[in-house]
Amino acid sequence: MSRPQLHSLPPRGFYAITDGPRPDLRAAVERALEGGAAIVQYRDKSGDGERRRAEGAALLAVCHRFGVPLIINDDVELAAAIGAEGVHLGEHDGNVDAARTRLGASAIIGVSCYDSLDRARQLAAAGADYLAFGAFFPSPTKPLARRARVGLLRDAKSLGLPLVAIGGITPDNARPLIEAGADFVAAISGVFAAADPSAAARRYAHLFTK
Repeated sequence: MSRPQLHSLPPRGFYAITDGPRPDLRAAVERALEGGAAIVQYRDKSGDGERRRAEGAALLAVCHRFGVPLIINDDVELAAAIGAEGVHLGEHDGNVDAARTRLGASAIIGVSCYDSLDRARQLAAAGADYLAFGAFFPSPTKPLARRARVGLLRDAKSLGLPLVAIGGITPDNARPLIEAGADFVAAISGVFAAADPSAAARRYAHLFTK
């Protein structure tokens, strides 16, 4: 029996992104979901395809138990193979049209726009489902990442798509990003490097209940 797919993005919330190979990955993601993560992205840059497929399928089952969509980072074929809800594409990870053709009309396709409103306009016109900007603050995961200004979120609201803010975001510095128009704030180490991913995710999720 095929798993049901959750193709609709939630309206807003915390976007949890995994931090690569770790023995307790499934348990850590489950804890983040218990804390209120609204979207989960499986991000693993290693070349171990067999392990990544097994982990992706395991995380998909966990996410569906919580009614949360699973997005695969950079790997359209993995998303297709396990039936994930969608894929997130960076600037070197293929184009929206090809991902849409492979994954179907209802797939969630997110894109990294970094610090560029022009790139966001182009990808919105190409059919992306959400636009991610950042890094807004120094990022322990990507210390050399391009920096985006908070006002970029205000400028991008006119594109009419959900906006994701990423890069060094903590529960303490996220509020101006949400006020500027971020529908989601994303974190990697802010949750998955925490001693208690559930408590960490809860602090992020609470930002959207105020």
